[in-house]
Amino acid sequence: MVLQHRVLVACAIGAVAGVYLACTGGPVPTVPPSVPPNAKLPNATLRRNTFSIVAYDPARKEWGVGTASKVLAVGAGTPWAKAGAGAIATQAAANVTYGPRGLELLGKGFTAEKVVKRLTADDEDRDDRQVGIVDSQGKVFAFTGKGCDRWCGEKVGEHYVCLGNLLRGKEVVEKMATEFEKAEGPLAWRIMAALEAGEAAGGDKRGKQSAAILVVRDKRGYLGLDDRAIDFRVDDHKQPIQQLARILALELPRKQK
Repeated sequence: MVLQHRVLVACAIGAVAGVYLACTGGPVPTVPPSVPPNAKLPNATLRRNTFSIVAYDPARKEWGVGTASKVLAVGAGTPWAKAGAGAIATQAAANVTYGPRGLELLGKGFTAEKVVKRLTADDEDRDDRQVGIVDSQGKVFAFTGKGCDRWCGEKVGEHYVCLGNLLRGKEVVEKMATEFEKAEGPLAWRIMAALEAGEAAGGDKRGKQSAAILVVRDKRGYLGLDDRAIDFRVDDHKQPIQQLARILALELPRKQK
C-alpha cells in the first residue's frame, strides 16, 4: 500500500485548527488565507508566480499536479486533486477557492472547460488569475489572465497542460510538455520529469524556493482510506525540485534511463 506523506523541509509541522505549528511550538509563516471570488488582489510579492503541470494517466486512473516557484510553500494552495473528479493548479494572484470549488464541480461531471469558465466568470480579478484543469475524462482547459506577470501562458497536450507565469520564456512550458510526453512510468515521475525540464529551461525568473507534487488514485492513500497516493512538498530549499525528486524516490523508486 502506498503511504500518504506530507514532507516539509527543516521541520515537520501539523495542522491544528487550520493553523500550522512548528515542532518547537512556534508559528510558521503561511501563505495568505483562501481568497473569495471578488477579493482584492494581494501584494505582488505574495503572488504564486510559478510553473506547473496538471495531468491525467488513463491507464492507471491517476490525476496529478506538479508545481515549483520562488515563493514559500507553493504546495500549500496551488495543487488540488480528487480521484474520479480531476486535478487543478491555481496560481499567479491565486484564488485558492478555485481548488475546492473546482473539484466540487468536476465531481458533478462538469468538463474542465466549463469549470474554468464558471470559476472565472464571477471573479472580478480574473485577469490576474491563472488556472489549469484536467477533468475526470482527461480533458484539459486552462486560463491565463491578461494581467499575469510575463512571460505567462500554457501548453496543452493530450491529458495534460503545462502553465506558468513570471517565467524566463515560453520555452519553459514547451520543454515541460516535451519531457512529459517522452517520459515513461508512473505519473508521478512523468510529472517530475516535466518540473525538471521546466527548471532547466529557466523556470521562475526570480529563482527557486519550493516545489510540490500531488497524485491521487482511488483508495491508494494511507490504509486505503483516501486517494492521496503521492503527496510531497518541499517548502523552503535552495534546490526544491531536486529535493522533491529525492523524497519521491524514497516512496517510489525511479527507474534508471
